[in-house]
Amino acid sequence: MAETLLTRVKSSMFVHLHRRTRGLLDGEYASVFKGRSLDFEDLRTYVAGDEVRDIDWKATARQGSTLVKRYVAVRKQLVLLVADTGRNMAAVTRSGESKRDVAIMAFGVMGYLASRHEDLVGLARADADGGESLPLQAGEPHLERLLQAVHRATSVDGPASDLNGLLRHVAESSRRRMLLFVVADEAALGPDTVELLRRLRVQHEILWLTVQDADLIAPSAAGKDPMVDVASDAWLPESLRRDRRLTDQYRAAATQLAENTATVLRSLGIAQGRVGGPAEVVPAMFALLESHRRAR
Repeated sequence: MAETLLTRVKSSMFVHLHRRTRGLLDGEYASVFKGRSLDFEDLRTYVAGDEVRDIDWKATARQGSTLVKRYVAVRKQLVLLVADTGRNMAAVTRSGESKRDVAIMAFGVMGYLASRHEDLVGLARADADGGESLPLQAGEPHLERLLQAVHRATSVDGPASDLNGLLRHVAESSRRRMLLFVVADEAALGPDTVELLRRLRVQHEILWLTVQDADLIAPSAAGKDPMVDVASDAWLPESLRRDRRLTDQYRAAATQLAENTATVLRSLGIAQGRVGGPAEVVPAMFALLESHRRAR
């Protein structure tokens, strides 16, 4: 039997996280919904980053070690995976691996955490040809179907990416309050994008993960002439990658784009992260969830 996408995700998670840190990641996910009809579940040992207000002082005194209360949501929460499936996401990222694989890893981690809590997970995906939504359901078999949908829809010869179209599709099709987890290509967030995000932010909580572009002038890119932009079919010859003036301008533009994105999302109250390869996804997810918790 062929290895499933979710099995691959879980294997990678277990490689990067030992038992204790898996619990911390699980706790960070639960913190996203903290304050929404939570019920006491049990006690566990205090770890760095836990809220002091969650310490059970009586149990701590009896046990002789610091214990904190752990809570679970009384009702199922709603998590929507928001996927850019345009051909931009079929390009390679800084690690040399496909952006699609990075997105599937990120969606798999978030969906797996949701499945552990028996929360409902759905998918909204779009490209320049339009969007589609897959229903909110619980369970790992359903999550596998969502990951497969992202995998099938993202190809180098597919339609172009359309971030605004994706966000508009979510705004028009998502009537219930949800946690939106957006994984998208690196792109400038213009006024229309900001307005769409502001509209979504009124109703939903949003986590945003940017998949970084390949570094066209890094030493590892040398010898891969020509390098083709999947969005425009333009190619960059080796001679231009060696032009010091152009490389300086390229690095400055890339830095400015990242800073502008971070500034816009921060102003909207959206926790955001950046990843350059599948191996960076788990720590980035931990940081993303923690950032969201601290901002609440």
